[in-house]
Amino acid sequence: MDRILINDLTARCIIGINDDERRERQDVVINLAIYADLRKAGRSDRFEDTVDYRAMKKKVLAMAEESQYFLVEALAEKIAGLCLEHPAVRKVRVRVDKPSALRFARTVGVEIKRERE
Repeated sequence: MDRILINDLTARCIIGINDDERRERQDVVINLAIYADLRKAGRSDRFEDTVDYRAMKKKVLAMAEESQYFLVEALAEKIAGLCLEHPAVRKVRVRVDKPSALRFARTVGVEIKRERE
Protein backbone atom coordinates (compact mmCIF):
# COMPACT_ATOMS: atom_id res chain seq x y z
CA MET A 1 0.00 0.00 0.00
CA ASP A 2 1.16 3.52 -0.76
CA ARG A 3 2.00 5.98 1.96
CA ILE A 4 2.33 9.68 2.55
CA LEU A 5 5.11 10.61 4.96
CA ILE A 6 5.12 13.62 7.25
CA ASN A 7 8.40 13.77 9.13
CA ASP A 8 9.63 15.76 12.12
CA LEU A 9 6.51 17.82 12.71
CA THR A 10 7.13 19.77 15.92
CA ALA A 11 4.29 20.72 18.24
CA ARG A 12 4.34 22.38 21.66
CA CYS A 13 1.95 20.90 24.18
CA ILE A 14 1.31 20.07 27.81
CA ILE A 15 2.49 16.48 28.22
CA GLY A 16 3.92 14.55 31.13
CA ILE A 17 3.23 13.63 34.71
CA ASN A 18 5.53 15.97 36.64
CA ASP A 19 4.33 19.31 37.97
CA ASP A 20 6.64 21.35 35.72
CA GLU A 21 5.47 19.33 32.68
CA ARG A 22 1.86 20.22 33.53
CA ARG A 23 2.68 23.96 33.66
CA GLU A 24 4.92 24.54 30.64
CA ARG A 25 4.48 23.46 27.06
CA GLN A 26 7.10 21.09 25.73
CA ASP A 27 8.17 20.09 22.27
CA VAL A 28 7.05 16.79 20.82
CA VAL A 29 8.17 15.55 17.42
CA ILE A 30 5.56 13.73 15.34
CA ASN A 31 6.21 11.43 12.39
CA LEU A 32 3.38 10.01 10.32
CA ALA A 33 3.09 7.35 7.65
CA ILE A 34 -0.40 7.63 6.18
CA TYR A 35 -1.37 4.60 4.10
CA ALA A 36 -3.78 5.08 1.20
CA ASP A 37 -4.20 4.02 -2.42
CA LEU A 38 -2.46 6.81 -4.34
CA ARG A 39 -2.67 5.28 -7.82
CA LYS A 40 -5.53 7.50 -8.97
CA ALA A 41 -3.67 10.64 -7.89
CA GLY A 42 -0.50 9.38 -9.55
CA ARG A 43 -2.30 8.89 -12.86
CA SER A 44 -4.50 11.99 -12.79
CA ASP A 45 -2.11 14.50 -11.18
CA ARG A 46 -5.21 16.01 -9.52
CA PHE A 47 -5.16 17.32 -5.97
CA GLU A 48 -8.70 16.03 -5.41
CA ASP A 49 -7.51 12.44 -5.88
CA THR A 50 -5.09 12.34 -2.94
CA VAL A 51 -5.04 12.91 0.81
CA ASP A 52 -4.55 16.61 1.54
CA TYR A 53 -1.46 16.31 3.72
CA ARG A 54 -1.34 20.04 4.39
CA ALA A 55 -4.83 19.86 5.91
CA MET A 56 -3.83 16.69 7.80
CA LYS A 57 -0.77 18.47 9.21
CA LYS A 58 -2.90 21.41 10.36
CA LYS A 59 -5.41 19.11 12.09
CA VAL A 60 -2.70 17.13 13.85
CA LEU A 61 -0.83 20.27 14.97
CA ALA A 62 -3.98 22.00 16.22
CA MET A 63 -5.09 18.95 18.18
CA ALA A 64 -1.63 18.30 19.65
CA GLU A 65 -1.06 21.90 20.67
CA GLU A 66 -4.46 22.10 22.39
CA SER A 67 -4.01 18.75 24.17
CA GLN A 68 -3.01 18.07 27.75
CA TYR A 69 -2.05 14.41 28.00
CA PHE A 70 -0.01 12.67 30.65
CA LEU A 71 1.39 10.05 28.25
CA VAL A 72 2.87 10.22 24.75
CA GLU A 73 0.98 6.96 24.17
CA ALA A 74 -2.32 8.80 24.59
CA LEU A 75 -1.25 11.60 22.26
CA ALA A 76 -0.15 9.08 19.61
CA GLU A 77 -3.48 7.24 19.87
CA LYS A 78 -5.46 10.47 19.40
CA ILE A 79 -3.35 11.42 16.36
CA ALA A 80 -3.90 7.99 14.81
CA GLY A 81 -7.65 8.30 15.27
CA LEU A 82 -7.63 11.76 13.72
CA CYS A 83 -5.78 10.48 10.64
CA LEU A 84 -8.15 7.53 10.24
CA GLU A 85 -11.12 9.89 10.10
CA HIS A 86 -10.15 10.67 6.49
CA PRO A 87 -12.08 8.24 4.24
CA ALA A 88 -9.08 7.44 2.01
CA VAL A 89 -6.73 6.58 4.88
CA ARG A 90 -6.60 2.83 5.48
CA LYS A 91 -3.77 2.62 7.99
CA VAL A 92 -1.47 4.97 9.88
CA ARG A 93 1.83 4.69 11.69
CA VAL A 94 2.38 7.41 14.29
CA ARG A 95 5.61 8.08 16.14
CA VAL A 96 5.71 10.70 18.87
CA ASP A 97 9.05 11.62 20.43
CA LYS A 98 9.57 13.79 23.48
CA PRO A 99 13.06 15.29 23.35
CA SER A 100 15.00 15.51 26.61
CA ALA A 101 12.41 13.47 28.53
CA LEU A 102 15.12 11.25 29.98
CA ARG A 103 18.47 12.36 31.28
CA PHE A 104 21.29 11.15 29.04
CA ALA A 105 18.85 10.33 26.19
CA ARG A 106 18.24 12.61 23.24
CA THR A 107 14.59 11.55 23.05
CA VAL A 108 12.02 9.05 24.24
CA GLY A 109 9.00 8.10 22.19
CA VAL A 110 6.39 5.64 21.12
CA GLU A 111 5.31 4.30 17.75
CA ILE A 112 1.90 2.82 17.09
CA LYS A 113 0.17 1.41 14.01
CA ARG A 114 -3.57 1.51 13.59
CA GLU A 115 -5.84 0.32 10.77
CA ARG A 116 -9.35 1.17 9.77
CA GLU A 117 -11.73 -1.44 11.15
